Amino acid sequence: MSLPNLQIACDHSDLPTALADITKVGDVVDIIEAGTILMLQVGEYAVKCFRALYPDKKIVADTKCADAGGTVAKNCSEAGANWMTCICSATIPTMIAAAKEIEEIQVELYGDWTYENAQQWLDAGITQAIYHQSRDALFAGETWGEKDLKRVKKLIDMGMKVSVTGGLSVETLKLFEGIDVHTFITGRGITAASDPKKAALDFKAEIKRIWG
Repeated sequence: MSLPNLQIACDHSDLPTALADITKVGDVVDIIEAGTILMLQVGEYAVKCFRALYPDKKIVADTKCADAGGTVAKNCSEAGANWMTCICSATIPTMIAAAKEIEEIQVELYGDWTYENAQQWLDAGITQAIYHQSRDALFAGETWGEKDLKRVKKLIDMGMKVSVTGGLSVETLKLFEGIDVHTFITGRGITAASDPKKAALDFKAEIKRIWG
């Protein structure tokens, strides 16, 4: 079982704030994400700035692409992104077109996806998925539970590299002990901390304690 990555999600509404936050922890985390909100606000400029600051880090463009996959992926790749997200409702041809233009595609799991869908993604060469507790669900009071863990395990058993995100804290990581999680993704779990760098280091230390 490999050591999970730590990914910082920059779901800021403006680039200056995102840059101020990312420079506090960019050297600690493994993957840097230009979040959907930030991408909608400033587009490829977020990716370009992150790439200029961190030339050796994996960078994700969280576009949640639903169409025009090849064009969107090419633009993200040229801006400096390694990976790009597609929403799970996107067609297989959209995902395949995107995968031709960028290093890897990650499928964002929202709504009514099925394991049959997951097998179709795998058959198409798409091997990464992101399992969510959505922001809105968390605000409504939902938490991580056995149902989520079973779904994550099933996807991993099928052969997918699964990242998890949504309301994660250092304390919740132990829920995933024994599960081969690819990446833990957090935004406010780090950026909203009084000491973001210490929070990132605490996440890394707990990951190493459990999976190291």
